[in-house]
Amino acid sequence: MVDIDQIKDVLSYEFFSIAGHSITLGGVLLIPAMAVIGFWATKYLVRFLTAKLTKRNADPNIIHLVRRLLYAIAISVIAITVLDIINVPITAFAFLSGAIAIGFGFGAQNIINNFISGWILMWEKPICIGDFLEVENAKGVVEEINTRSTRFRRTDGVHMLIPNSKLLENTIVNWTLVDKLMRTSVKIGVAYGSPAKKVAELILQAVEEQDSVLSNPPPQVIFEDFGDNALIFEVNFWIQSNVEGGLRMAKSNVRFRLDELLADNQIVIAYPQRDVHIDGSLKLLKSDA
Repeated sequence: MVDIDQIKDVLSYEFFSIAGHSITLGGVLLIPAMAVIGFWATKYLVRFLTAKLTKRNADPNIIHLVRRLLYAIAISVIAITVLDIINVPITAFAFLSGAIAIGFGFGAQNIINNFISGWILMWEKPICIGDFLEVENAKGVVEEINTRSTRFRRTDGVHMLIPNSKLLENTIVNWTLVDKLMRTSVKIGVAYGSPAKKVAELILQAVEEQDSVLSNPPPQVIFEDFGDNALIFEVNFWIQSNVEGGLRMAKSNVRFRLDELLADNQIVIAYPQRDVHIDGSLKLLKSDA
């Protein structure tokens, strides 16, 4: 049979002491047990709250922020609870933690900067999950905002990890910051001699027939210029889209329909032309071959 007293003696074996408080074998074994239980309970709580918030159609950015806050609070509570159970005063780590903080501050400035920037992004929400961004020469959708970096999916499907500090310190174009309304335009040149007003009517018709084009603000056709070899028209219109691909598809549909309407009305789309003037005589020779 197992002797309870022997087990107690083994668990009471003193490993070392901190600030006059002894650390026993039982206390050391209690640390991983408390950590596992605490992390399991935290994970269950986070899943439960996430499911509740998702069911209520809460903002994904709020859900993400709540999860990060719960994990940060849980780690702090677990650490303090474990130290209290094994009778280790928190003040015993004051000097050590101060020295570590100074060294960590000098050696990990970028990490701290990105960490703080990540919390600012999640709290102030200048950039949210699902936003369409233009970062330098890359365009794409924000998929996840972490404490150090933001996961960004480009329009070509490639994933990028952008440091959070870069998103706060540099100029970022957020296409969907306030709403998903986007304006775009289509230009076309028709041959000289074409009825300008009729061309404007056909352009407006091609745009208004598209389901993706919004009626408010209304499309606007502009007779832009008398070009070198064409009458230049431009039409501006608005659509509601999450990504740049929606703009490109809308413009493509307008061009397809406009090509049909101009062909039906015998209006020629202009192409580059040049008049060549030759001084003197020009003789054409016919080859016998």
